[in-house]
Amino acid sequence: MPQYTPPLRDMQFVLHELIDVTTAFKAMPAHAEVDVDTVNAVLEEGGKFAAGVVFPLNQSGDAEGCTRDPATHAVRAPAGYKQAYAQYVEGGWASLSCDPAYGGQGLPQVVNQCFYEMLNSANQAWTMYPGLSHGAYEALHAHGTPEQQATYLPRLTSGEWTGSMCLTEPHCGTDLGLLRTKAEPLADGSYAITGNKIFISAGEHDLAANIVHLVLARLPGAPEGSKGISLFVVPKFNVNADGSLGARNGIWCGGLEHKMGIHGNATAQLVLDGAVGTLVGEPHKGLAAMFVMMNAARLGVGMQSLGLTEVAYQNAVAYAKDRIQMRALTGPKALDKPADPIIVHPDVRKMLLTARAYAEGGRALCVHTALMLDQELSHPDEAVRRASADEVALLTPIVKAFLTDNGWIATSHCLQVFGGHGYIREWGMEQYVRDARINMIYEGTNTIQSLDLLGRKVLADNGRKLKAFGRRVADLIDEEGVREDMQEFINPLADLGDKVNKLTTELGFKAMGNADEVGGAAVDYLRVVGHLVFAYFWARMARIALDQQGSGDPFYTAKLHTARFYFAKLLPETASLIRTARAGVAPLMAMDESMF
Repeated sequence: MPQYTPPLRDMQFVLHELIDVTTAFKAMPAHAEVDVDTVNAVLEEGGKFAAGVVFPLNQSGDAEGCTRDPATHAVRAPAGYKQAYAQYVEGGWASLSCDPAYGGQGLPQVVNQCFYEMLNSANQAWTMYPGLSHGAYEALHAHGTPEQQATYLPRLTSGEWTGSMCLTEPHCGTDLGLLRTKAEPLADGSYAITGNKIFISAGEHDLAANIVHLVLARLPGAPEGSKGISLFVVPKFNVNADGSLGARNGIWCGGLEHKMGIHGNATAQLVLDGAVGTLVGEPHKGLAAMFVMMNAARLGVGMQSLGLTEVAYQNAVAYAKDRIQMRALTGPKALDKPADPIIVHPDVRKMLLTARAYAEGGRALCVHTALMLDQELSHPDEAVRRASADEVALLTPIVKAFLTDNGWIATSHCLQVFGGHGYIREWGMEQYVRDARINMIYEGTNTIQSLDLLGRKVLADNGRKLKAFGRRVADLIDEEGVREDMQEFINPLADLGDKVNKLTTELGFKAMGNADEVGGAAVDYLRVVGHLVFAYFWARMARIALDQQGSGDPFYTAKLHTARFYFAKLLPETASLIRTARAGVAPLMAMDESMF
């Protein structure tokens, strides 16, 4: 059976020693009173909930899956899910970082993100139900009318109702400009919405009394393409004027997807047959409003893979210390046993350290990004808010794509550590691999994230956002470059920073002559920039570990070993990535379609 221990020590290291979030909170009046003890206490209790309540349902929920009643279209989540969700609501976890004006606790986003990492380690499929609800809350909080906010936000905040986002249709996924769902105006100012949506995570279930669907649709006479999309809030049950639930709305589950993973989450095919909804934001401006939820979801998906990387690593380490196979090449290590534990073998250690380095580097990036999000939302200085928003925009596709790519690599490595047992369901490892695979696909495939990074976030503003992050890198190099014990970290960081600048300039010039050059290089480019960001945080973590070596705490020794592994064994991947990015689009597009 798998096991999971919340990584509270490393979270505390990242939050307080690396990022120093509570000092940053002091500049934000909404969070100025949040101190180290508060953060630690919340996460300690959150870890208990994740490990004690949600984690035990992970394997059983995967085996059982969700079930749909064909007669009523009702969907039942796996056994125990509803009860766990009730405990989640009762514990106030849904309201953790929500606005106090709607019953929220008003804690920073960064605290909520750390809690969600633990939930995702414990049970990604279950966590998607409250996770999507929080995204719906964010979208309505930013763009909802006062009436919509009064109706929906208190219940989304408490967790009494859940949420979903309804974008994809059978004929279109990422290209939302092709969507066909229609919204016809009604006499009372609402709309009758008709169409079909697919791949709707948490689209139908029995965990909560109502589901608040955010639905993209077209108004009559709307412009073609993405400029003609509007956003509507469509509840599963209509809501009466007094806030009570009314009649069942015309939105129902036509089927559940049969999936490779995340079996415990209801991925629904939704049929809208004159469902009543109300417009969110301005007509034809639906994507702008929905992007609040989509960007929150993209950060959330990165956290999903971070959580899976961590739990897979923990289980692989435990197995590698216990499983005996062969002798070490340098001679027997466990003289009292007929063979050595497999953790003595170099390649097993390489797989374990890969997962560890990606988990700890990903945690640093996610905490930093969440703090930037807090500053974007809550800092009193407009310049800080604007700079933080730019950094969140730059880092969001990296969090989504780099962390999910790494999660796929790490969970696969951790399964490999188990050998044949990793392929057997009872050990739990194959589920982590299956669950991790979806994270590279939904909320915009990783190719889409790469195009967004290179095309929109870098080239479209002449590298302004990237240069701003580059100044962080340059400042660290200036500060630490004089330290001899930091050379093994600073020199490769500086070298990669220089190469990223040159590569970006080269790709920008190529794109002027042929826009396909962006598509040919984008995936490699994102991974290179992802490593630049990781190298920056790993260099900072190494500095702290070096400074704390005299403490005698093995935590810092392990952190330093992991940093050295990252720079020696993982960062060099950038050399081949830069070479393939520079190879251009010709090798991809030269072959005639008929030859495939």
